[in-house]
Amino acid sequence: MALECAAQSRIFENIGYQVSLNGAASTGDKAPFWFNAGRYGVGSTEQYSGYLRAAVERDVETDSLRRWLVGYGLDLVGALGSVSAFNVQQAYIAAQYENARLTVGSRETPMVMKDGELSSGGMTFSQNAVPIPQVRFELPRWWNISGKSRLVFIKGHIAYGMLTDGWWQEHHNAGTDQLYSKRSLYHSKAGYLKIGNEDKFPLTFTGGLEMACQFGGTAYNMAARGGTGATFEKATKLGSGFKDFFHAFIPGGSDANDGDYGNVGGNQLGSWTADLTYHGKGWKLRAYFDHFFEDHSQMFWEYAWKDNLVGLEATLPQNRIVSKALVEYVYTMDQSGPLYHDKTPACPEGLYGRDNYYNHHVYGGYQHWGQTLGNPLLLSPVYNTDGSLSCRFNRVQAFHAGLAGDPCPDVHWRALFTHVRTLGTYDAPTPTPRHATYFMAEVGYTPHQMPGWGATLSIGTNAGQLIGTSQGLMLTVTKTGVFNRRTVE
Repeated sequence: MALECAAQSRIFENIGYQVSLNGAASTGDKAPFWFNAGRYGVGSTEQYSGYLRAAVERDVETDSLRRWLVGYGLDLVGALGSVSAFNVQQAYIAAQYENARLTVGSRETPMVMKDGELSSGGMTFSQNAVPIPQVRFELPRWWNISGKSRLVFIKGHIAYGMLTDGWWQEHHNAGTDQLYSKRSLYHSKAGYLKIGNEDKFPLTFTGGLEMACQFGGTAYNMAARGGTGATFEKATKLGSGFKDFFHAFIPGGSDANDGDYGNVGGNQLGSWTADLTYHGKGWKLRAYFDHFFEDHSQMFWEYAWKDNLVGLEATLPQNRIVSKALVEYVYTMDQSGPLYHDKTPACPEGLYGRDNYYNHHVYGGYQHWGQTLGNPLLLSPVYNTDGSLSCRFNRVQAFHAGLAGDPCPDVHWRALFTHVRTLGTYDAPTPTPRHATYFMAEVGYTPHQMPGWGATLSIGTNAGQLIGTSQGLMLTVTKTGVFNRRTVE
């Protein structure tokens, strides 16, 4: 009985809270790009915006010294100038035994293979959109599978969930007969392998496969796929049975409007990702790449892997100027080439090009609440004015750089610079290349004289032909603390 009471009381100890007040203003029609992108959907594209955010959370890692770990959180956002005036940003419970964790609900999940502060974002998973409510099983820490040598480690996850933005999709569509869906389902999975032990040899390799799928739900305004002759009602119920969940996990099946040219069910996509890291004494250098695919031709070597995100990241020895530096090059111009033709009796050779990244003929786009679930440099549908959920500028060539530093214990800063060149999409190319430049500098101050208080001031600019020209300021004031603080015995 004493042990049971102790376990029950433990889950009500060390509960963190955070309250944030944010305001932003800019001179252009749209806010600076990095005021919106890469913030888990808590941002805005509008000229004037702000939010009040309140959260309580017991992080599952609070029990890190125990075998059983328990965590939960509730995070609410009320906003002005956003896609929703009120949003449940996070609401979850989590239980973990040893290195196996089950999470139910919506939770902000950091990227595994990218730096969440400086990177432009992963091609399949990023920190750009509102979290999706889901049931997620994962190995959150590197698990040694090589015995005493400790040279081979794995981690990964499997998840199923449901998108919550059906009302917003319909409102954004506003009677334009563009594609959208409600209550569509979501599946994601990832597996990573790490080889090496920096305590024995300074070089380590990590490789992984990341995949996601949109499926099920009710789709609206589906037109006939070219050549099938099929017609559809305004609302079309899509499969959500056992076989559909299975085909989301192992790509298979077909979509309702595939007709004679069956593909696979749902919007399937993913990335091969890898890095090579050198661990120095007090410093680290990491080179990485992320190859995106939307079908088997780019998943495997049927076509050359021309489209990639490649990056170089340095963690520097302790100093007061720069702590981390990062550069990335993003190229998605090829997409297996501009031609597409399925095999037919008259033409038995298939030309499987024109992949159209992040876009789909049933679901419109790979997005949640208007923000791409992948890399935001392929501009999010929230910027579209025609009611479309498609990514209208997915053929990009971009250079991105990030710096961060800690000049003193109370101050942290970061700066992001991005230049994008785009040709639109193969279906809707731009007459001439369009260019855009995004910049943001941010300084955070957490005075040690006022424990728990902090403020972050951001300045940002846009230039070019994608979202216009603007300059802006953003201020966020935050108070954090802990309820019922206890130390682990």
